[in-house]
Amino acid sequence: MNKAWDVIVAGAGTGGLVLATFAARRGARVLVADPAPRVGGTLHIATGQLSAAGTRLQAERGIEDSPEAHLADILRISKGTVDEGLVRLAVENAADTFEWLLGNGYEVLPDHPVQGQNHEPYSTPRYYWGPEAGRSILAALLPPFEAERAKGGITLLLETEVVALRQEDGAVTGVAVRRADGSTEEHTGRNVVLATGGYNSDPERFRKLNGVTAYAAASYPYARGRGLDLGVSAGGYVRGGEKYLCSFGSVLDHDGHPAPVLCRPVHWPEMRQPWEIYVNAHGERFVAEDDPSVDRREHALRAQPELRRWIVFDDRIAREAPRLVPDWPLETLLGHFGTHPMFHRADTLEELGRLAGVHPENLARTVAEYNAALGGEDPLGRTHRPLPVAEPPFYAIRVQGMSITSTAGLAVDTRLRVVDRAGDPVPNLYAIGEILGSGQLMGDSFCGGMLATPAMTFGRLLGDRMLTWT
Repeated sequence: MNKAWDVIVAGAGTGGLVLATFAARRGARVLVADPAPRVGGTLHIATGQLSAAGTRLQAERGIEDSPEAHLADILRISKGTVDEGLVRLAVENAADTFEWLLGNGYEVLPDHPVQGQNHEPYSTPRYYWGPEAGRSILAALLPPFEAERAKGGITLLLETEVVALRQEDGAVTGVAVRRADGSTEEHTGRNVVLATGGYNSDPERFRKLNGVTAYAAASYPYARGRGLDLGVSAGGYVRGGEKYLCSFGSVLDHDGHPAPVLCRPVHWPEMRQPWEIYVNAHGERFVAEDDPSVDRREHALRAQPELRRWIVFDDRIAREAPRLVPDWPLETLLGHFGTHPMFHRADTLEELGRLAGVHPENLARTVAEYNAALGGEDPLGRTHRPLPVAEPPFYAIRVQGMSITSTAGLAVDTRLRVVDRAGDPVPNLYAIGEILGSGQLMGDSFCGGMLATPAMTFGRLLGDRMLTWT
């Protein structure tokens, strides 16, 4: 096993599987090592959002689109905070990646592509999901990977972690790996690719890089950020953590951090117009609850103490509004009040504030101001205001802003080489996938499909070109 390889890949997830497949097709001897007991990485739990412009599915539906329009949308949504060179590389090659997936049997939901789902919409439908979320992608990646493995081009070591990079005169020449039994091995390689994923399952690293608490336990358990340490040890550096953005939030199972997600109240006006109001810890509204821009709502929550908001409503709204949690009937929702730490009920707004951890007097004043404005213009510009918050008992649900993707990542150039702070590449060392961080590919916003699609696209490009680049 301790032999020389053309390519050593640390990570058998979205990007690593594709890179290994394409490199092996070109005749490379590829070693893939992953600490997990199975391949696929985050695809086992991810939503599997993809985006690509100029695809066959778009043409069949009469949708005109281009990589230039895709890039323009990402620059618009991110407000220019992405690495434009990397994004351009991704979107200009995304359609070929998507067509390759379709050729491998990837299934798309019947109504897709769409403009957006859960994130700020694109101007054109170019957003795709499979019926089995990330597992739909994995089902399309495994057959070509296993075919190259059967031919002998790929050697796979599971429950094996790359723990160190070997260098000579600054150039990466191989790796040290640790097996499940604790034994170590040395492998030499002409090229080493870090595709180890993100760091969201390491709360200490999460706080250090993002500057906020890792509130939710919803990430892939092997996403611990060890690949970042490898890249830095060889001369690379990490960037982009300041671009962290949380989603508009979920209700967590308990007060410890990180905590599992209990439920996700609907906050997308296009799915359910809000009847309730949202307040922060100061008892103040901070955004128009029916603002059609999820990006504006997310940035508004990002500015609130501890990334938290409370959904506040009264008994009449509870009884008459559409379901706040889609799969919970009213009896289930009401059953959580008084029995769960995120759900509070009281006969007065002041008491509700004290129970929920919201400024009591401010909460009462905020509700009074909201009700008084129902006959005129809402101070925050809200238009959907069907009922006042006026009939006790009153209710408050604490919602936690969170993220399950990694914002910071290794700096690379447009040839996907890990670079130092001067912009000079570390010889023979590359990085793809979530180890690059969402900050480089989505900026300080969420751009649909701009993690999984670039991971596969960069894997495909690097697997095809690496041996000619070196």
